[in-house]
Amino acid sequence: MLALSRKKGDSIIVNDDIEIVIIDIGKEQVKIGIKAPKNIPIYRKEVFEQIKNENKQAILDVNIKDLKKLFDI
Repeated sequence: MLALSRKKGDSIIVNDDIEIVIIDIGKEQVKIGIKAPKNIPIYRKEVFEQIKNENKQAILDVNIKDLKKLFDI
């Protein structure tokens, strides 16, 4: 992990096309803005983990018989 110190208004560039901007610094939180191409999805970690878990569950819930029926196999 890379740890950096930044002040309000400062930025960090990732991979030439993603900019992370420090918008505000409060007592208990830091507000950040992320500028990235529209084709790059950006999620909060807890949302990303939920999506991954739901995708895994969806795979487990697939009924092979229904899938074969769908594709006329």
